[in-house]
Amino acid sequence: MSSSSLSAAQPGDGSQSASRVIFASFIGTAIEFYDFYVYATAAALVIGPVFFPHGSPAAQALSAFVTFGIAFFARPIGSFLFGHFGDRIGRKSTLVASLLVMGVSTTLIGFVPGYDSIGSLAPILLCILRFGQGIGLGGEWGGAALLATEYAPRGKRGLFGMFPQLGPSIGFLASNGLFFGLALSLSDAQFRSWGWRVPFLVSAVLVALGLYVRLKIAETPAFRATLERQERVKVPFATLLGSHLTPMLLGAFAMVVCYTLFYISTVFSLSYGVATLHFAREKFLGLLCFAVLFMAIATPISAIASDRFGRKPVLVVGCLLAILSGFAMAPLLGSGDTVQVALFLTIELFLMGVTFAPMGALLPELFPTNVRYTGAGVAYNLGGILGASVAPYIAQLLANRGGLTWVGGYVSAAAAVSLIAVLCMRETRDIAME
Repeated sequence: MSSSSLSAAQPGDGSQSASRVIFASFIGTAIEFYDFYVYATAAALVIGPVFFPHGSPAAQALSAFVTFGIAFFARPIGSFLFGHFGDRIGRKSTLVASLLVMGVSTTLIGFVPGYDSIGSLAPILLCILRFGQGIGLGGEWGGAALLATEYAPRGKRGLFGMFPQLGPSIGFLASNGLFFGLALSLSDAQFRSWGWRVPFLVSAVLVALGLYVRLKIAETPAFRATLERQERVKVPFATLLGSHLTPMLLGAFAMVVCYTLFYISTVFSLSYGVATLHFAREKFLGLLCFAVLFMAIATPISAIASDRFGRKPVLVVGCLLAILSGFAMAPLLGSGDTVQVALFLTIELFLMGVTFAPMGALLPELFPTNVRYTGAGVAYNLGGILGASVAPYIAQLLANRGGLTWVGGYVSAAAAVSLIAVLCMRETRDIAME
């Protein structure tokens, strides 16, 4: 990033460096998505037998995926709640609160006893804390995206908005890397007994780091200008529904492809690879760690391209390629061959990066400042319900009944939904965000 870009991003009082803003937007999403993916990985590997031991492996997997999906239904609630305060009180304090909620919920999951210890209370506590994770993450992404884009100079919002979009790649790599190390160093009995809890407990340290960084940042210039002009609205969500419903829905449908690509290629594929293809747990985790690097590589490429060519052209290309990728699932993943499985995971996660990166600028650009936190967050998290909450569950059902060809069709259909939404949108690259 050029020095002129950094200078242009500073607020008028000169107290806030763009590098600090960028790091604050990045580190928060990285930590929160680490927390979220820790559970996703545990759901694919161990949540079923630990919390739902009575049933076949397939039934345990389905039960685990149900608890996985709970958080996605909580996320829009979190986006309503934190969005209200983010648009009324400010971006900074709201981001601190969302990180606390997420971190406390994740850490406590690491302490919940299994079904063998406390019976049916165990899955109940698990579901409550998973709901808390969803509430926290529901308030995170919108605020982080606004923190980056409301400081960005015009013409570089895609670039600045890229940094919160890198958070998921780094969070996922940290999560899976830790599980990978545990899988290598512990026996199956040790991993199931206590090893899976370690990544949840590590969250407490990471959240402390994130809070330290977040407390050092200043409020965004756009929100301060809104305060000065007295343009805040009493109930941002009501204004959003009354005046900005169409862009909110289009943004949500546009997000579907991102979520579906990611959670089918990680949560479902991990479960399928270990249980059906009989990959060693550590081997498949290693393949995912390799593939997610390509998601990280695709993110800046796509973000910069969206600044140059526009958000819509980049997303249209990404959605078209995602539709085609669904046809590759059965021959590549179903082969059971390490190289072909790695190729499939790499394709899907690369396309996730392509479609996800422009969203960091696009969703905030769809809304005015006084409802931007609420609008961007709600659109983002409604997309999670549509594209991710039930994706592993549906994929497992489709695989049980029709095989991977049906699952690949599901991926293609989700990408087609997003393609239609993107085609219905206006281009937002050149609008003002003041």
